[in-house]
Amino acid sequence: MPRIKILEVVDLVRKDIESPTYRSHAIPAILQVLVSLRYYAKGDFYSEVGDLHGISKASVSRCITRVSKAIVSEMDNIKFPSTEAEMNVIKRGFYRIAKVPNVIGAVDGTLIPIIAPKENEPAYVCRKGYHSLNIQAVVDHEMRFTNLVAKFPGSVHDSYIFSNSELGYFFEENNVDGWLLGDSGYGLKKYLLTPKLNPNTLAEEKYNKAHSKTRTIVEQAFGVCKSRYRRLHKTGGCLPFTPDKSAIVVTAVFKLHNKCIDDKLPLPDFTDDFIDNVDNHIRDIAPATVQTLREHIIQRFA
Repeated sequence: MPRIKILEVVDLVRKDIESPTYRSHAIPAILQVLVSLRYYAKGDFYSEVGDLHGISKASVSRCITRVSKAIVSEMDNIKFPSTEAEMNVIKRGFYRIAKVPNVIGAVDGTLIPIIAPKENEPAYVCRKGYHSLNIQAVVDHEMRFTNLVAKFPGSVHDSYIFSNSELGYFFEENNVDGWLLGDSGYGLKKYLLTPKLNPNTLAEEKYNKAHSKTRTIVEQAFGVCKSRYRRLHKTGGCLPFTPDKSAIVVTAVFKLHNKCIDDKLPLPDFTDDFIDNVDNHIRDIAPATVQTLREHIIQRFA
């Protein structure tokens, strides 16, 4: 992040993290932010971050906690579109990718490594064999996160997280003019389009290709975020916090990602290693009306 953008973060969280006096050598707000950003970006040990900035390991831990909570509290930039105008901008953006109509978001889950918790430890072991949180996010056409759920253990299935999230309840209870795109780990809904399993026609194959090309934006967003903030990726180790504190750090980092997108900062390079691309397939079962809706869209690609 350029210096001016770092200073914007400092100004935003200053009142939440700065001590009223400098007695007992209180750490200035700017140093607390720099320590936290270094930790998010590099995934260093506390000792390395502390040595770099001239503070103790205990102080590094306290800085990360304060700054993460302050960012979550003060940076209000993860918002799902609520007006017709906002949705239309996103629909047009997604349509330009592969001509899938009426899309207002792409949804997926990603695994964030954490240290083995003391309570309910087996539930946090993910399908890849390590302890993690399963983070659900929705992104728009510009890789901006518009919804985030950061509280479920790594063993919980993506479809369960969505069904038990506020966004899932919102779509169930409201007639939203638009739908999300999800991989085959989600169930087909009137508001959530999934790929066609075992496509038999050219139109179905074209639909699946367009669906995949459009939905990939959420995987790319995860890849960009984890590449910019290496602490969230397994190459940066694991978050050495409790699940609740880890969720706060993850939320803070995702909000910083959105700030970088809004500020149009250059995207970091990333490889497929930064993308979770293992789907847990769900049987392609849905009410006839929902199947008909997807078939109608498929015919656009005939």
